Order: sequence, then C-alpha cells, then structure tokens
Amino acid sequence: MTLPHITDEMVEAAVSAAEAREVLADAFLRFGREEAEMQARIRSEAGGVKLSTLGAVIPGQEVVGAKVYTTIKGQFSFIILLFSSVDGRALATFDAGAITRLRTAGCSVIAAQRLARPMSSTLAVFGSGPLGRAHAIQMAEAFPLRQVLLVSRSSDPTLAAELQATCGIPTRLATAEQAAAEADIVVTASRSPTALFSGDLLKPGSFVAAVGSSLPNTRELDDRAMSRASLVAVEWRDQSLREAGDLVLADPAALPAEKIVELGEILAGKARGRSSDDEITIYKSVGVGLQDIALAGLAYRRIE
Repeated sequence: MTLPHITDEMVEAAVSAAEAREVLADAFLRFGREEAEMQARIRSEAGGVKLSTLGAVIPGQEVVGAKVYTTIKGQFSFIILLFSSVDGRALATFDAGAITRLRTAGCSVIAAQRLARPMSSTLAVFGSGPLGRAHAIQMAEAFPLRQVLLVSRSSDPTLAAELQATCGIPTRLATAEQAAAEADIVVTASRSPTALFSGDLLKPGSFVAAVGSSLPNTRELDDRAMSRASLVAVEWRDQSLREAGDLVLADPAALPAEKIVELGEILAGKARGRSSDDEITIYKSVGVGLQDIALAGLAYRRIE
C-alpha cells in the first residue's frame, strides 16, 4: 500500500488559521475531559544527530498518530504518520513544517483568548523567524492590535517592514526593555538560553506566550515574571515539567506547583483563566503530539 503524502504547501492551501484553532481547541478540550491521550516526546542522540518522536490518540476526532523528526546542527526535519482510530488504517504521511507553525501560533491564540485582555492593542514579538511571523499573523486576527513591536538580534529595519506587510499591523523595531514594558501581549519565539528581559518590566494586565524553547536548560522568562504571574498555563504538565526550562529552572518560591494549570483544564472549566484586568498571565508551550495529530487529521479530511 502506498500512502498519500501531504506537503506543507497542501496544508497551507487547505487549512486556515481559524480552522486550525477550532480543531486544536476541541482536541485540548477532549484532553481536559480525559477523552484523549498523549505520548510524551522521546529524544535519542548519537554523533550530534538527534531523533525525536511524540504522538497522540484522539478518538473523538477519529485519529491517532505520531510526529518523528531529526535535529542536525540546529535544523529540524519533520514528518507525521496519521492513522484512523476507527479501524487502525494508516491514512497518510505529512510534511510537518506548516502544521508546526499553525499549531504553535494557534494554541498561543487559544490561550490568549482565555488569558489576555480582550482589548489588547500592542503585541511584542521576540524573534523574527517563521514562528514569530506566524504568531503576529494569528494574534492580529484575534485581537484589535494597533501596533507590533519587533525585537530581533538584527537591527535591520526591513524586518519590521516585512512583518508589517505580513500581518497588516504597523510594526517597528524595539528594544527588549521597551517591548516588555509596553506590550499587552508578549510572544517570545527565540532560541535564547537565558531570560530575554526582567519580569519586573511587564505591565499589569499583560499576557506572555513563551514558545521558543522545549529544552530544560534554557529559558526565555525569569523568576520575576513567574513570580508576578497569577497562573502559568501549559499544554501538559507531564511533558512541560520535564522539558520547559522556564519551569524547570524556576525558583519554587516563584512558581509553586499550584500556579501551573493545563490549557485543557481551562477549556473544560476545571481551572480558571484570567479573573481580573491587572493580573499577569503566562502560557508556556513546548509543543505536544496532541496538536500535531489534531491538525494532521483536519488537513487529511480537507484534502482526501
């Protein structure tokens, strides 16, 4: 049997960001209700070559599958294998670059819709790569943004002009300190091994989506950000507490266990979201198999 292979270009043509957010929210709601299960990421490495796998079972969406990828010299190469949860048939293989961008930004928006102030107007994006751009596009769809502050290692003004053309919101370069202090929504999509700014700079009422790292020895947010936050939402405690350096390296006094909640618990009404205008909230993402398999299932249904 030859399985159909679905490319990144096919996914981008078939699935809108809004549709992606809908199926992702449904998957996390099912997980929050204990109607879906995840397979944690496993990493194996030899000779500087890393192999990673993660997956999920989502009977309510009739899919089960795994994502497998290599990491060589900091570069990723992804593939997803999708099965039917109804009869166990292998359905298709996928490139996973487009799915990874869609699901990461989509879940940040889902979290922001529960944890950010609805009238948030200033977005700060740390990182000028594809992940930062994807977040700017999706946040602009979901919030009444008036400006985007871009923090990049490069001071090239064309980066801001390109992001503005992509998301349709006036964009300018800013320092890390300016961005953290002015933004209502902060997205950190960097590969920084250490905190990008002092958490003391975050203004009351802000929301932070930290999505740049899934390694236990790196962090984008410091203890002050964790201490000032009223809650820290994660995709899945089991995986996040192993992989997220923002959590692993945090002082327990700044991040007690009871402050950490799962996104699915918020969607299922088992945990609260934002409850006041002045509280600071954080969403820490490491990327989980539930996201990849839910989106692969949606793309398969659109394309088959």
